[in-house]
Amino acid sequence: MKSFFQFLTEATQSQASLQAKKLNLKSDGHGGWYDSRGEFVAKTEAGKLKFYDKGEKVGQKDQPKEPAAKAKPAEKPTTKSQPTTPSQKKSQAKPEGEGKSGEISDTLTVAFGRFNPPTVGHEKLLKSANKVAAGGDLKIYPSRTQDPKKNPLDPDMKISFMKKMFPDFEENIINDDEMKSIFNVLIAAAEAGYANVNIVVGSDRQAEFENLAQKYNGDLYDFDLIRVVSAGVRDADAEGVSGMSASKMRKAVMDDDFESFRKGTPKTLDDGDARSLFDAVRQGMGAKKSKVQKEGYALWEIAPKFDMWNLREHYVTKKIFRIGDIVENLNTGLVGEIIRRGANHLICVTQEGWMFKSWIKDVMEYTEVKMDRKFREPGKPNTLVGTTGYFKYAADMTPGFEKGDKMNLQPGAKPYSGIRNFINKYKIKK
Repeated sequence: MKSFFQFLTEATQSQASLQAKKLNLKSDGHGGWYDSRGEFVAKTEAGKLKFYDKGEKVGQKDQPKEPAAKAKPAEKPTTKSQPTTPSQKKSQAKPEGEGKSGEISDTLTVAFGRFNPPTVGHEKLLKSANKVAAGGDLKIYPSRTQDPKKNPLDPDMKISFMKKMFPDFEENIINDDEMKSIFNVLIAAAEAGYANVNIVVGSDRQAEFENLAQKYNGDLYDFDLIRVVSAGVRDADAEGVSGMSASKMRKAVMDDDFESFRKGTPKTLDDGDARSLFDAVRQGMGAKKSKVQKEGYALWEIAPKFDMWNLREHYVTKKIFRIGDIVENLNTGLVGEIIRRGANHLICVTQEGWMFKSWIKDVMEYTEVKMDRKFREPGKPNTLVGTTGYFKYAADMTPGFEKGDKMNLQPGAKPYSGIRNFINKYKIKK
C-alpha cells in the first residue's frame, strides 16, 4: 500500500509531466527534459518542473550529475555579497502567484494583445495560455492604444467587456496603463523576480515575438528561459473560432451586420451585452447607424488583412508609412520611427533605441493625442521627433518665434504659419 508521501510525490510528478507536455518538451526517462532542438532545458526536482539555469551546461543528451549538484547551493546564497539571481529574487518577492502548496512559481505565462474588440478567437488564446501555465502564474495584458479605425474601444471599456466574456480569466486580466508594449510586460516580470516566461500568441505572430523577445534578453530583462508558444493556427478564411478575428468584427460593425458580429462573441455574453459591445465599437469607430451603409469605408484601413491590394497600393505610392513617420506595431505595442522601407515590411527604432521589424499590415500611424502637445506630461517636453508637439516645442524655443510666432501673425493666419513658411521656402526640393 502506498504511503501518503508517495501519493503526493506521484501527483506532483504528473503535474510536472503535464506542464512539460504543454511546452512540447521530451523526457529522457531520467527526469530531464529536452526542447524541439534537442537542448536540455529543464529537469524534474521534487516532482516539479525546474528549468535549467543559464550557468549550467545545456545541449547534452546525458547530463552529468555534477551540474545538478552545483545548482543546489544557488537556491540559498551563503553570503550577502553574492549577486542575486532572478530565481532568488522571486523567492524574496511578495507571494504573488502563490500556489496551494505555499510555494511561489518562478515561471510567468503572459498573453499580450489588442483584443479590440474581444472575440471567441481570443477565448481560444486565453484557454491555450491557461494550459501552458499549468496552474502557474498567468497574466493577460490588453494593449492601451485607442483609435477609430483599428482600436475603437478604450482600454477600460475593452477590459470590462473582456471580464464579462471570459469570466474564468477575470482575475488574470490586468488593467495597467503602464503595460503599453510587450517590453513593458517583460521588464515588469523580470523586476518581479520571475526566472522564466512563456509568451502565448497566435501562430501568425509566433516568429515576430520569438525574435523580439530573445533579441533583448540579457539587455532589457534577464530570464533563464523565454518560450513563445503558439495558441493554434489562425486562418482568416476559415469558419468558426479559428477564422474569427477582431478585423472581421470591425468590418461587421461598419456593414451594420449584427448577426455576423454576434457569431464572433462567446456564449457567456448574452444578447443584450453583445448588442452593447456592437454599439460601443460602432461609436468608437465614429459610424452612425443611419449612415454606415450609405457613406462606405476604406476596408484596408480598418481590416488591412482583408484588403492587402489597396494597402500595398497606398504603401508603394508612399501615401502611407514614409521614412521618418512614427508608427505603432499593433501586435507588440512598440512605437518607433521608420528608418527603412522594405517590399512589404518596415524597420523602425523606438525613442529608447530599440529596433523592431513590422509587416505593413501590422502597423498604424501613431495617433496618440499627446503628440500634438508641447508637453506630453506636466514639466516633460514632447521630444518625439516627427510629431506636431515636438515642432511646437522646438519652435517656441527658437529666438524670434516665441509663443507660436503670435507676434508676427498675420490676420487670418494660423499659429506657427510663419515658421512653416520659412522652412518650406528653404526646403530642398527632391
